[in-house]
Amino acid sequence: MQELYKKRQNDFAAKAVELKQKYIRFSIIRLVIFFIGAAVFVFLWSYGWLAALFFFVFITAFARFVYWHQAIQRDQIHHENLSKVNQNEIDYLNYNFNQFDSGEQFMDTQHPNSVDMDLFGAYSFFQYCNRSNTSIGKKCLANWLSHPASIEEITLRQESVQELQQELDWRQNFQALGMSTEDSEDHLKALKEWLQMPPFVSNSSWLKMAMYIAPILGIAGVVLWLFYIPWQLAILFYIPAAITLKITLDKVNATHVQTDKAEKILAHYARLIQHIEEEKFSSKKLHELQSEFFVGKENASKNVKKLSYIIQQLNVRNNPFAVLLNVFTLWDLHWVNSLEKWQAVQKDHLPKWFDALQEIEAVLSFATLYYNNPDWIFPKVENKNELVANQMGHPLINGKERVCNDLSIPTEAHIKLITGSNMAGKSTFLRTAGLNIILAMSGSVVCAKEFSLPPLQVYTSMRTVDALHESTSSFYAELKRLKIIIEAVDAEQNIFFILDEILKGTNSRDRHTGSKALIQQFINSKGSGLIATHDLELGSMEANAAGAIENLCMEVEVQDGKLKFDYTIKKGVSQSFNATLLMKQMGIRIQ
Repeated sequence: MQELYKKRQNDFAAKAVELKQKYIRFSIIRLVIFFIGAAVFVFLWSYGWLAALFFFVFITAFARFVYWHQAIQRDQIHHENLSKVNQNEIDYLNYNFNQFDSGEQFMDTQHPNSVDMDLFGAYSFFQYCNRSNTSIGKKCLANWLSHPASIEEITLRQESVQELQQELDWRQNFQALGMSTEDSEDHLKALKEWLQMPPFVSNSSWLKMAMYIAPILGIAGVVLWLFYIPWQLAILFYIPAAITLKITLDKVNATHVQTDKAEKILAHYARLIQHIEEEKFSSKKLHELQSEFFVGKENASKNVKKLSYIIQQLNVRNNPFAVLLNVFTLWDLHWVNSLEKWQAVQKDHLPKWFDALQEIEAVLSFATLYYNNPDWIFPKVENKNELVANQMGHPLINGKERVCNDLSIPTEAHIKLITGSNMAGKSTFLRTAGLNIILAMSGSVVCAKEFSLPPLQVYTSMRTVDALHESTSSFYAELKRLKIIIEAVDAEQNIFFILDEILKGTNSRDRHTGSKALIQQFINSKGSGLIATHDLELGSMEANAAGAIENLCMEVEVQDGKLKFDYTIKKGVSQSFNATLLMKQMGIRIQ
């Protein structure tokens, strides 16, 4: 895999250098052609119509040449981006993925599992998986990871991920096209608000008439000033335009504020949508998403590009010289009118185009994840009451160091009680199970050899900390978290809880009593999950639980005064202890 990415990175980089050299060569030719054309025009000046004809032909041909020349530079930049895409994947395979967005903006301490499962933030799964360049694509991916999908939707996502996994060129070209995208949720929100704004130009007969009359008056004022009247009188011809602009200024400003920042965003989106439109998809979900872009006479990419162009022309009002355009032609009103005409036809379609674009970006992220981890598998999500995982590993641990474990657990009225010494791997095992369940419910591949489960929502309590701004102790914060989980288990049938060292903020007697009561309450409520604890006495509950509780453990061995961990889950209650040895190694004198 790394060799393939390296070859592609080198090939694209070499092509970019070649295109850059070509662009430089033709820059010189372009300059020479311009001066030759100017010289010929001067030579033909005395021939009147011949000079005019040459000027028209030369400008037309030169403009096409300039466009072709600029296309070389665009192609060069695209190949530079493709080279960077492959370099990013090389770094990724070496477990250096901080070049991707961390998704920190999606962190939510109130979410059922995202903090404990490292879904967002530095070195999170989102950063490991994300290949979206647009803000809406990132938001969609975050939403998929944060909210379990239905079985039907999971199946559709899996099919689309499998299809895009095989389309390396298409995926990387899409990423390269979107690499320069700089969008903002706030700007897109403003644009969507504009879609609902009522028109004020296109439905006004007097403003339409004013737009036709203003240029006539403007030209008349100039002609009369040049040949017949003083400039003081000529100014009168521009007063109607000035009054019209004054009357409509607030509404034009409101439209401009809602749309001005969307110009470049839409131009980037149009290129991405065009790339989607040009592909042939076979999976149902991708085909349906693509079909959203083919509504009406023109496809979505052309309509989005057109909207970007209209906003660009309205943004000319930011230029100080635009006042002349407004006085002579009512420039602002002409382009607001164009915006309103576009809005009237496409306002219901644009949000759907955005939705389709963001979902395809999310699929692309999962497809790249699958391509980079071909040994991962699609889980089976079906209506049964058991989770079965074989050789399940933590997705964020390097495959060379990853230790995989099996897990089989009923998802109704059953608890796996996991004991073990410090650093034995209990918390990592909990996160391994939780994160793979989350991936399964999002439509992604999972890090396992086999994985089947019913629809589940993961709730966790692992990293509860004190909240000084709420005057909340860590113990009380944990109780609040446990209360949320208890209520979820009581109210729903598909909750899978993962708890690490429950009630750790109180004394050992209270912790044991409370933990025992909580475990029994979960069993009575038909709850299912994993609980890790250092309280070995809780292991005695298995004997009287009629199969509702099973003891698992992770052991550690001491060899030649050193700790040896195998991070493998075993049946039974832990029999190993290492805290004393660890304290001695840290310099604590123990008698």
